[in-house]
Amino acid sequence: MTVIDALILGTLEGLTEFLPISSTGHLILASELLGLEQTDAHKAFEVSIQLGSILAVLFLFAHKLLANKSLWLKIAVAFLPTAVFGFLFYKTIKALFGIETVSIMLVIGGVVFLVVEYLRRERDESKDKSVENLTFKEAFMIGLFQSISMVPGTSRSGMTMLGGLFAGLTRKSAAEFSFLLAIPTMFMATFYDLYKNRATMIVEDYTLVAIGFVTAFVVAFFTVKWMMRFLTNHTFVAFGIYRIVVGLAFWFFVVGK
Repeated sequence: MTVIDALILGTLEGLTEFLPISSTGHLILASELLGLEQTDAHKAFEVSIQLGSILAVLFLFAHKLLANKSLWLKIAVAFLPTAVFGFLFYKTIKALFGIETVSIMLVIGGVVFLVVEYLRRERDESKDKSVENLTFKEAFMIGLFQSISMVPGTSRSGMTMLGGLFAGLTRKSAAEFSFLLAIPTMFMATFYDLYKNRATMIVEDYTLVAIGFVTAFVVAFFTVKWMMRFLTNHTFVAFGIYRIVVGLAFWFFVVGK
């Protein structure tokens, strides 16, 4: 991996981590196009730079977290399913990392978003609730949705946003809780993955991780702000279509070549 590769992957991570299009999936697809082998060290790099994106969220939502301490408890409850399933099925999940799985899950997730938006087409969102009104039961349900996203290509943010919609949140609030839930989820995923792959990480890798980390932080900062504005007046339809197009394109032109 070169510095240019690290910059590209860092930019891609910052752009896709908080959009419902699968950051992990896009990193795998980009690595394929760049000719980067999916070694243990490379997988650890992909997970590590996600921490830069998470710090951007922590920076943007620090005021809300400090003003609403009960929100931390809801985030902790939502994090539980992923923590349990991730610990129990770590090796199984890692075995799924591949371009075929990503392509399939991108398409499936895209179809799900289109179906959900079709069913919500006449819904009056002004009656939906905010993050502050989310119950612990609903937070746990969103956490169950997030656990599905451990399959690469599914999208952590996409699944948690869908979970938020099913819990009765507005689109904007569903995205907001998804961003907040990313903080403990990605922090733990990063450090656990680095620990598991500590034997394969060499000194140069940390330099490239730092480059990808900073790039992801800056790009994610502006992406989150844009996403919150976008969902004020738009639906998830565009993301659903994008997922289907990208998934099919990679299946026919890369997987099937």
